[in-house]
Amino acid sequence: MGADSREVMNIRQASQYLGVSPDTLYKYVTEEKIPAFKLGNRWKFKKTILDQWMEQKSTMNMGSAKKKPRAAKVVAGR
Repeated sequence: MGADSREVMNIRQASQYLGVSPDTLYKYVTEEKIPAFKLGNRWKFKKTILDQWMEQKSTMNMGSAKKKPRAAKVVAGR
């Protein structure tokens, strides 16, 4: 059974499904950037919620960029 066929995934399975490292996914979870819940002391991810979250993010970014492009830093006096 692959990670994408499970309804509830752990960090490792969800990181494979999303294509990010487990460390990166854990960072996003602790920063509340991605939907997850704790079962006992382990983070869990519902596939349907992740799919909805990705759909929302992809349609948000298609219309107009939420963040402005980063400008190069200019150091004053140099």
